[in-house]
Amino acid sequence: MITQHPLVKTLINLRGNPKASVLTEPLWGIPYNLYAPYVSVYMLALGLKDSQIGLIITIGLAVQIVSALLSGPITDKLGRRVTTLIFDFIAWTIPTLIWAIAQDFRYFVAAAIFNGAWRVTHTSWSCLLVEDADPDELMDIYSWIYISGLLVAFFAPIAGLLINRFSLVPTMRGLYLFASVMMTIKFLVLYAFSTETRQGKIRMEETRRQSLFALLGGYSDVIKQLLHTRRTLYTLGILLAMGTATMINNTFWAILVTQKLHIPESSLALYSTARSIFMLIFFFAAMPRIREMHFRNPMLVGFGLLAIGQLIVITIPEKAYLPLLVSTLLEACSYAAVSTQMDRMIVVTVDPQERARITGLLFLVVIIFTTPFGWIAGKLSEINRVLPFLLNISLYIVGAALVTLAARQSKIDSEREEQGNEALSVS
Repeated sequence: MITQHPLVKTLINLRGNPKASVLTEPLWGIPYNLYAPYVSVYMLALGLKDSQIGLIITIGLAVQIVSALLSGPITDKLGRRVTTLIFDFIAWTIPTLIWAIAQDFRYFVAAAIFNGAWRVTHTSWSCLLVEDADPDELMDIYSWIYISGLLVAFFAPIAGLLINRFSLVPTMRGLYLFASVMMTIKFLVLYAFSTETRQGKIRMEETRRQSLFALLGGYSDVIKQLLHTRRTLYTLGILLAMGTATMINNTFWAILVTQKLHIPESSLALYSTARSIFMLIFFFAAMPRIREMHFRNPMLVGFGLLAIGQLIVITIPEKAYLPLLVSTLLEACSYAAVSTQMDRMIVVTVDPQERARITGLLFLVVIIFTTPFGWIAGKLSEINRVLPFLLNISLYIVGAALVTLAARQSKIDSEREEQGNEALSVS
């Protein structure tokens, strides 16, 4: 029976903030994934150049540096729940409205500045999601978060039909307006049905008499803690490789497919739908087995298949629909395996008492190192559409190497813990 499936059982048994977060996620995931495949070609249609698109990404990432730095202190001061409501509105409701009326480069820069605040809500929402959750349910919880976004598979063809009927630009304006309304409803519903976490209440009380700048000064201790925790550093390296490659792929895949492979813009929705369906099947068929495995093998296989998928995309001839579908299949399943394992690694390697500030710091470092790659990938794409994807392949190789090192460190840490427990039992 479907109710006996591990993922379904977890969903039924969820309570509190994890339940509120998971069940409201489709209100954000569906509209986001409807417009996401067309963002870069929408920019091109409004007259932007590849290098301008790359510059907009870089500007957005620069804003994210500031918001990630502030995310921990803000989340601790205001609480996970209030921070999520305020900064979700700033980071999503406002920019989707700007994108809906965009006319030129200036509009996209303004939207990128507002949207860059999503790093604050990412930290606060992540804490709201996991802090009161059962650690054994983390993989399933993150799986449901991804599944929520994948429900767009049943709606994505509508976007393709609308583009065929009304053309790209009017359709994108409508999708952005729809996203603004649906996302705002999600933010309000989540606030209404969630409560402040136990750790959130503790941090609000501890920081009540401290200024934001005083809390920022406390980052020095957090940095020392991070630098002395090898497994967290390896997790950070994997985040860097995966985050940079995902950013490049999300931005330049549609450009490569439409401009080099000459796949019609309306067909992008079909590949988006196929990707979502492949990932849904993978989550229900493979994830219950993967969640019981050590992270090493699933992530190594995932990075390997991601590299192969990129290699297929850059070597196939024009209008090679089937090979492109194969590449989409490899990318979908591999991304699902790597991302969920990576999310769990972040939770289990971070000190729970400093989760907000350490999480914010991790993503701050990721942004700082990935920021130049928006512009770099844009320049590479102007030289040759293939070059950004060769860069991705090298990043996936680096990611696989870091996974191997992280697995080795995990084994060392486990052995040390066992020796410590034995020493305690003897004494």
